[in-house]
Amino acid sequence: MFYEAGLVLEGGGMRGLYTAGILDFFMEKGIMFEDIYGVSAGACHLCSYLSNQPGRAFRVSTEYLKDKYYCSAYSLIKTGDLFNVDMCYDRIPNELDPFDYEAFAKCRGTGHVVVTDIVTGKPRYIRLKEMRRDIVAVQASASLPLVSRTVKIGGREYLDGGMADSIPIKKSIHDGHDKNVIVLTRPLGYEKKPTSSMGLIKFIYRNYPGLVEDMKKRHIRYNRALEYIEQLEADGKVFVFRPESIIKIDRIEKDVKKLKVLYLQGYHDAAINYKLMKEYLES
Repeated sequence: MFYEAGLVLEGGGMRGLYTAGILDFFMEKGIMFEDIYGVSAGACHLCSYLSNQPGRAFRVSTEYLKDKYYCSAYSLIKTGDLFNVDMCYDRIPNELDPFDYEAFAKCRGTGHVVVTDIVTGKPRYIRLKEMRRDIVAVQASASLPLVSRTVKIGGREYLDGGMADSIPIKKSIHDGHDKNVIVLTRPLGYEKKPTSSMGLIKFIYRNYPGLVEDMKKRHIRYNRALEYIEQLEADGKVFVFRPESIIKIDRIEKDVKKLKVLYLQGYHDAAINYKLMKEYLES
């Protein structure tokens, strides 16, 4: 089933395993959207969705957690990146758990990832066309501030897309989608607080005042985005998936049992809401 609709995937680090569960259900049912917008972890998981590889996002997120070359203080100290760039964006997709580049190229859906321009603090939306080349955009979208080096694309430097646009629903609507499915990684009622790392951000990114200024207001933008989505949902204009507040998952969670519970919750939520989502998309 191909829907001329938007699919918007929030980030959230390891909370994105909820998203992976939903996307695996979509793949099993053969559901594809015209445009998929991913932020940070959502950008990573949309890749396996567009290459039609169920289970891959879960494997990539959990099988290497004890490997110091994957996500560790060792990697941060040695390379400047908490998530090792060589491991995540070369060895895994090209050797350890091969990405299906051919299937990606044939997919009817189009992926877009959100990155943050560190000079302006504003979002940029990058369309994924050729994954061997464009995986750097996925890397940029998932490069968390303070624990990642900036990523250069076309002479400009970028970081985590969630800094500028955590839930790009307005981008999808702007692109012409009257129907949108949104996958959030926070439960209903969540409210983002001002970042507790603002002092460190001001110091580390002191040469990028635009980024610092936008980071001061990030929680305000995020909470307004949630309010906007809840209003759209109440009006029947979007279909929203969000996890229940059952289990606490840290942004860099390494407990595979907890991550599997979250993944299964996403799969279960997609299954029980399948008919309702279809009715919404086909109405």
